[in-house]
Amino acid sequence: MKKIILCFALIMAGTIMAQEVPLVTNVFARNNINLNGKWNYVVDPLENGYYDYRLMPFQTNGFFENKTFKTAELQEYNLNTSATMDIPSDWNTKDDRLFFYEGTVWFKKDFEYKKSPGTKGILYFGAVNYDAKVYVNGKLVGSHVGGYTPFNFDVTNVLVDGNNFVVVKVDNKRHKDNVPTVNMDWWNYGGITRDVVLSQVPNTYIEDYLVQLDKTKEGVISGWVKLSEAVANQSVTISIAELKIKKQVVTDANGMAHFEVKAKPVLWTPESPKLYNVTVSKSDENIADTIGFRTIETRGKEILLNGKKVFLRGISIHEEAPFRQGRAWSKEDAVTLLTWAKELGCNYVRLAHYPHNETMVREAERMGLMVWSEVPVYWTISWTNADTYNNAEHQLHDMIYRDKNRCAVVIWSIANETPHGDDRDIFLTKLAKYARQKDNTRLISMAMEVTKSANNVNTLHDNMNEYVDIISFNQYMGWYRGTNESCKLMQWIIPYNKPVIVSEFGGEALQGLHGDKTERWNEEYQEELYIQNTQMLDRIEGLAGVSPWILVDFRSPRRQLPGIQDFFNRKGLISSAGIKKKAFYVMKDWYEKKETEYK
Repeated sequence: MKKIILCFALIMAGTIMAQEVPLVTNVFARNNINLNGKWNYVVDPLENGYYDYRLMPFQTNGFFENKTFKTAELQEYNLNTSATMDIPSDWNTKDDRLFFYEGTVWFKKDFEYKKSPGTKGILYFGAVNYDAKVYVNGKLVGSHVGGYTPFNFDVTNVLVDGNNFVVVKVDNKRHKDNVPTVNMDWWNYGGITRDVVLSQVPNTYIEDYLVQLDKTKEGVISGWVKLSEAVANQSVTISIAELKIKKQVVTDANGMAHFEVKAKPVLWTPESPKLYNVTVSKSDENIADTIGFRTIETRGKEILLNGKKVFLRGISIHEEAPFRQGRAWSKEDAVTLLTWAKELGCNYVRLAHYPHNETMVREAERMGLMVWSEVPVYWTISWTNADTYNNAEHQLHDMIYRDKNRCAVVIWSIANETPHGDDRDIFLTKLAKYARQKDNTRLISMAMEVTKSANNVNTLHDNMNEYVDIISFNQYMGWYRGTNESCKLMQWIIPYNKPVIVSEFGGEALQGLHGDKTERWNEEYQEELYIQNTQMLDRIEGLAGVSPWILVDFRSPRRQLPGIQDFFNRKGLISSAGIKKKAFYVMKDWYEKKETEYK
């Protein structure tokens, strides 16, 4: 893939011409210094650490420096003695004063580093929400915009033997032209929300690779390996011991090496999620991965996994930690959430409304759950703003780049509930074509809305139907529209010869609140909503999957009803305390029937 070079003006003393280098694929299999743990932090709502009182960027004396505090000098901050916060995390749930805070917080971490001849240091962040400026030893090494995708910088030239420090300016203020924009229905958790590592890699390292079943040749595993430099005649080996594969290839002038080898692997399925130990290596580097092999395609109104018709029994999930709330990031968080999905009877999860952390995707793959992965082009984006489009495309690029070897990912989603219009169609068409260009082996979709309704007949019409493989839409009968009884009369017309996924439906209930099934907010109403909706869904022609909204109650500033919502969206089938609601068992029973139908 083409390197993305970001140059920065010398606006501060000591800054360097820096570059955000392409993501180091499978970064956690490298030789890493783990920078998770306690970081000092300073809250800076006026950005006093970045601008002077004339609103000009500091050349010196900014919070990016690591000055020793001296009472003989005027200095109004001290990162070394400021409070500490566990990283990864979000400041909203780690500091009660910052629960609603949106703005700038500075973070600092000291670490030891030993330089080694012939190596580079790559500083990797799993995600920082939303606008990050990164400094190493007081030097600006780069910036990144986007709260849910990874990024890394080559910091070799600013590292020193011994003690080093990294400072990150994090700003999560919402802006109209951002992706997502100012209006959203989840918590805008601020902070360094995923893993931070410093990778020590060879000067020319294995930057990226692809290993998968060949799309056009049966019984062939194919792919490529890309070095970080355009160096020819470098020997690279791809090994899959269980399949008796050991393929040696040589890079071309671009540092690329393509390969294909005959093989008949056991195919990955939700029932038997077979993964193979794969090694990509060269003389000074050895990268281990686990990779599964499967095919995914459509035929008319059917979705085919490994050539067999499959029904996607799903659930939508936000990246919110079970029990404690806040941003989820750990393996324990992922296993808890995905175990609940498996208990529900799911073979698929919709990871909404942004790319989730890499651990979540890998655990879904290991546990046998297909994945819908999405970029946060959500509701009303600035459709005509070129920078907004570039931001969305960059996030789409990073999502595909990171997870292209994950066989569990079967759907790339480019948007959710966007308003119809020419500008929107142009924006999303470009995104869909870009996704297809980057990866033609998976299905493309988006969560649409039904906009035409008359006499209890709902007709889906969306110009984007031409550019997606699956027609997906959200509907909220019984909650935002009509009553639960209305479901009995509703008919759905999807005038496209493509599979249909109902990507959202549901309603809110406070766990433990009981009452008549005609009264909102209690478990009986939500239970009845699911009973009536699932019966209605059975009448949709070409229905190939569903992902109700949502697995677990999650925090949202839009949801303020005292005593019921209290800043939680209560549409979860499981409460924020991990207790299953009555509707959970309605969905579980329906999925058991679907599983029987598709055996």
